[in-house]
Amino acid sequence: MKKRSNLLKMVTLAMFVAMGVVISPILRVEGMCPMAHLINITCAVFMGPGYAFLCALLIGIIRMAFMGIPPLALTGAVFGAALSGIFYKLSKGKIIAAVLGEIIGTGIIGAIVSYPVMTYLWGREELTLFFYVPSFIMGTLIGGSIALVLLLHLKATGVLTKIQNSLRDEDRKEKAA
Repeated sequence: MKKRSNLLKMVTLAMFVAMGVVISPILRVEGMCPMAHLINITCAVFMGPGYAFLCALLIGIIRMAFMGIPPLALTGAVFGAALSGIFYKLSKGKIIAAVLGEIIGTGIIGAIVSYPVMTYLWGREELTLFFYVPSFIMGTLIGGSIALVLLLHLKATGVLTKIQNSLRDEDRKEKAA
């Protein structure tokens, strides 16, 4: 049973990573990638903070390696993905908390962390500490709004609970045994 549970989680994670790589160019401009935030929040709600962080990390690495995206692909994703899952968990399942975690994690923390990365590693000397904050927040608001509508619809139809239970079911059965 443990193998089946792990396989389901790995396949789900792989699907999120694949979707993230494919849809990330939609509405993308440097410093703003709304579809990445949609993936981050959805993955965080489905699978939790650890998987959301790993998903954002893998998407960022693939985008940097194959699409020539700057390190913003990492700094603009991993903090929001992790905080989205943490806030969702701490709020006991409030979707708006996951969106807020993404906005704070990416829109503020990720944007500020991007400054030294882009300045010292990428050589962009014209930047200021808060240069990326407006575009990162705008991107998280767009992607977060889409994620909110999607997840609220899935919740209203009962599909969200079924997905979450299927990803956690095997673990619960093993702990109970």
